[in-house]
Amino acid sequence: MKTANLTPQELEAELGEKLKTLRLAKNLGQKTLAERAGISVRAVRSLENAEGSTVKTLVCVLRALGREAWLDTVAPIATVSPLALSREAGPRQRASRRARTEQP
Repeated sequence: MKTANLTPQELEAELGEKLKTLRLAKNLGQKTLAERAGISVRAVRSLENAEGSTVKTLVCVLRALGREAWLDTVAPIATVSPLALSREAGPRQRASRRARTEQP
């Protein structure tokens, strides 16, 4: 299912499930993750169970799981401006009639 079709509650639940799956894949318990993230076990549980959480908690958990680079995908900064590209482009060249008639 596409995330655009999900409600905020469904998105929160999906994010919690993904974080839980990642935690389990790294063979970490909630207590160990909480210690590494510097947050309470209750905060980890709330995040994983979509019971409301803070951005700070999310960031701490992502760092503890080694996934802080994910935050770069939230609002990536464009490195190439389409407007700058159009300004740099030369004037459009049209094919001449002669060139079209010479082709077989």
